[in-house]
Amino acid sequence: MEKVAQQPEHLAWHETLEIHELVAFQSIGLLKLKDSYADITAPALKNLYKQAINGLSTNVEELLAFFPKAPYHRNDTTDEIDRNAKHSIYVGDLLALFKSGIKNYAIALSETATPSLREVLKKQFCSTVDMHAKIFTYMQKEDLYPAYDLEKLLTNDTQLAKKALSKTF
Repeated sequence: MEKVAQQPEHLAWHETLEIHELVAFQSIGLLKLKDSYADITAPALKNLYKQAINGLSTNVEELLAFFPKAPYHRNDTTDEIDRNAKHSIYVGDLLALFKSGIKNYAIALSETATPSLREVLKKQFCSTVDMHAKIFTYMQKEDLYPAYDLEKLLTNDTQLAKKALSKTF
């Protein structure tokens, strides 16, 4: 008889960090989509926005269900909204932009055959990494990204996600 592997009672650390990234970035995107929805006049584009909003909402809700399984995560149900919510969203969006840029430059560099283009991309990659570090440092100083406190990090994500999910559009 084959032994069935018992599923762990909690997520692995790396899984927790990956869902943190997904929830945080999708919540910021969700807030931005909902903020701009009323400004969209083209029916087909408005429909795409609505589909994107519904899809991101489902994604965030499904991922939040895993937060209580995070290592050392307490089930915090507070609805307190961050004192500087807009500020936090703006800087989080800025961090996401540069994080995506790092990934995009890395891919572009791996595909580049022209030496002069490779040099420009390397220079731009390095300045993107430097800017990401500046943004991250700013967020840490402002207590907007508690990277070394998993419990606080996930609590912040939960608050941001609840705000994004409850926002009307």
